[in-house]
Amino acid sequence: MFQKNGSALPRLSFPTRTIGAGTAAIEEYIIPEEHKDRVLEDLYPFEPLPKLTDMMFDLHEEKPFQVREFRVVRGNAMDYLVSPYFYNSGGTVVDWMPPDFKPGETLARRIRGSSASILTVFAGPHETSH
Repeated sequence: MFQKNGSALPRLSFPTRTIGAGTAAIEEYIIPEEHKDRVLEDLYPFEPLPKLTDMMFDLHEEKPFQVREFRVVRGNAMDYLVSPYFYNSGGTVVDWMPPDFKPGETLARRIRGSSASILTVFAGPHETSH
């Protein structure tokens, strides 16, 4: 799932567990509840920083979740903040939307500590085949 590019970034100081097997194995950090606030603050790239009690919406899974349910995985020589649905549909922090986000809306987000913004557009629900 992740490909190694460049030099490795520092790791979090928590133990990990391996999810999956073989080439599909992913290393996930085991983060104690009392450290989740700090990890979220360190890894969340956008403004404003959500609270652990806030709700978000995962675009890939099209489901809400409480921020405290986040996971952190290690891949491509860096740590990734991901949704609790990551293993189902691959949602990372860039796929976290406010809980009232509606399909077809446009959301502008500011990167923390920067005057730059990124624009996220969601066109609608996934098409299904019969």
